[in-house]
Amino acid sequence: MFTPESIDFSKTKTFSARGRRNLVTIENLRVPNKENDLLYSSEEFDILVEKLKEAKAEKKAATFFFGAHVIKFGLSKYLIWLMENGYITHLASNGAGSIHDFELSFLGGTSEHVPTAIEDGSFGMWEETGAWMNEALIEGAKNDLGYGQSLAVYMDKHPEKFPYRDTCVFYNAYRLGIPATYHISIGTDIIHQHPKADFRAIGQTSGTDFGYFCKSVTKLDPSGVHMNVGSAVVGAEVFLKALSIARNQGYMLKNITTANFDIIPLGDYKTDVGKDKYEYYYRPRKNVINRPVSMGGTGLYICGNHEKTIPSLYARLA
Repeated sequence: MFTPESIDFSKTKTFSARGRRNLVTIENLRVPNKENDLLYSSEEFDILVEKLKEAKAEKKAATFFFGAHVIKFGLSKYLIWLMENGYITHLASNGAGSIHDFELSFLGGTSEHVPTAIEDGSFGMWEETGAWMNEALIEGAKNDLGYGQSLAVYMDKHPEKFPYRDTCVFYNAYRLGIPATYHISIGTDIIHQHPKADFRAIGQTSGTDFGYFCKSVTKLDPSGVHMNVGSAVVGAEVFLKALSIARNQGYMLKNITTANFDIIPLGDYKTDVGKDKYEYYYRPRKNVINRPVSMGGTGLYICGNHEKTIPSLYARLA
């Protein structure tokens, strides 16, 4: 049988992240301020705010899948507030979302300057990030934990390593008893470059998280809300598969609200669009806004920069 040749990951050189130039730091995380944060409004936004209030009042699920730029924009404290106040009952992201959150917690900074680092092969080769996150996932897999749980438990066991964990989104979810799940594509994250990467542990813990996410999706009906914030591929695809599993098992989810947050103008996003238009290939339009509510419910598009829409969501709900 033919066996393809594989690279030897143990030969990869790593460097300490201490002293690294970071584009995002603890000091420039934004602090929620109701008077200054009302930056965005739209008819769809008004509907979403009311739907979230209704979901909270009726103790229904509010799932929130976000792309890593939400952390990179310094919005961690807004997500923590939304969880603390019952407007997020399940937090989900891709691998980068966990990494930026993790780095802020131990280093006080994240987001290196990629254009220069990629030139000499130093991009993503950070010893602490790769070693500690992989250690957490390996240990978590042995204990049948999910990806998010594994990171939070590791952080709980080693508080001396994480002086800024009070601003960590997934750690606060753990503290509040809210699922925080991470949905991984192998090869997309810098910790996959590290010699300690154990792809069995990564796959197992992320697979466990997918099960948790599917269970939360079953709790959306009736009157629950699903928000997809800036995850144009992973978030849209994971939600559609979770929705199909839920309906396959008898949870029909006919009266839910879905909302996609992004910056791409979609025009009349509720109409059919042909394959000759670029909008057809924008996954959230179909997988978040339109298809999930074809049997009833409300699909919304919140078009705007996260730096405005998320603080505005906080300000309206606060």
